[in-house]
Amino acid sequence: MSLVMSDYASRRTAMVDTQVRPSDVTKFPIISAMLSVPRESFVPLDLRDAAYMGENIDLGEGRVVLEPRTLAKMLDALDIQRGALVLDVGCGLGYSSAVLAEMSEAVIAVEEDPQLASEAQSVLNELNIDNVYVHEGPLAAGAVEHGPYDVILVQGGVENVPEILTDQLKLGGRIACLFMDGNLGDVRIGLKTETGVTWRSVFNAGAPVLAGFTRDHAFQL
Repeated sequence: MSLVMSDYASRRTAMVDTQVRPSDVTKFPIISAMLSVPRESFVPLDLRDAAYMGENIDLGEGRVVLEPRTLAKMLDALDIQRGALVLDVGCGLGYSSAVLAEMSEAVIAVEEDPQLASEAQSVLNELNIDNVYVHEGPLAAGAVEHGPYDVILVQGGVENVPEILTDQLKLGGRIACLFMDGNLGDVRIGLKTETGVTWRSVFNAGAPVLAGFTRDHAFQL
């Protein structure tokens, strides 16, 4: 192993030990996935040195790679099972999808930016992660043709979640979203029931609101 690879491996271990475990995330599948997936491969080249810091990483155009703590706690709250089919909305360069791939049966990664989608698929292929399919299209539309899903995870802030997305959940399925109100963010887990989606708050975090997930600001008298 080269010194550079060894250094990233030690940073990965430090990330888990100082950011993930102290956040009360102890489930083995999450710890194992975050220890094994090379986060530095899924961030812009000039930001690789910041890959393991405890902050969102900027991808441009209001897009980010969620900080490790936020992603880990979302995964913990979702309680993903090995046989799950997961929809990863706004996969960016594919880090979240690679982590999910370690924990589930298959991942459909939705990305609307053609460049990000292409790079994500390339990196996933290079790392021989073969249970992720990158679907290029509007984030808020999901990927109905591959569903329904056991789990949906949205990689960014939301003000509103379109029904077209929650309709893609199986009955009993879960969705994790980071609801933003100004600068304040609240991660909520939704459970799909016969009557719709029931939400519960789990922790605070922050991220830019994704296109297609803004609140309807239509003029009202």
